Amino acid sequence: MNLDAKVAIVTGAGDGIGRAIALAMAAADAHVAVTDINENAAHETVALIAQAGNPDALAIAADVGEVAQINAMVDKAAAHFGPLDIMVNNAGVTRRADIMDLTEEDFDWINRINAKGVFFCRQRAAREMIPRHQGVIINIASIAGRGFAGTTNAIYAASKGCVISLTKIAALQLARYNLNINAVCPGIVATGLIERALATRAEQFTAVPQTFK
Repeated sequence: MNLDAKVAIVTGAGDGIGRAIALAMAAADAHVAVTDINENAAHETVALIAQAGNPDALAIAADVGEVAQINAMVDKAAAHFGPLDIMVNNAGVTRRADIMDLTEEDFDWINRINAKGVFFCRQRAAREMIPRHQGVIINIASIAGRGFAGTTNAIYAASKGCVISLTKIAALQLARYNLNINAVCPGIVATGLIERALATRAEQFTAVPQTFK
């Protein structure tokens, strides 16, 4: 892979899949804006990129659930590197819960990041790319969005199904501008997010009285 001098933004890049994507893009000589709601985590990823030989990455603190912060994120990346070529919408949240235990707060929190965040990051990226008739937008969905029974919860699955549908429609409507828009549906990956979900599952399991021998 050669991304020489391409400008990329990776959301949720302070850990897990996002960090791995940022490191891979930097290794391919892209200019990478590492964004995360946790600014310290974003700087840690930038430090890892520098250790690997690319000193040009930029850490940006951003909450993709806020459109104003999305706009500021893109403005900062463009001011530092130049016009945006690649947007990777990776930021996502979840918690492990049974369908009957999920709350309105869970619904709003998960969809605020996983659905709203992806939509408006995609929209802002497209605004940057359309005048140049070039650009790539990659949305990180999940096998949960395709009905994977082992999903952390039903709201998370629905939010990732939203990402898949959004990607299909966006690809169709933005094709006339020569924009390449795709979704990736990872399976279970050993990230901090999954480790926290598994820890919750283990706690729930041990809290149930065991009557078998």
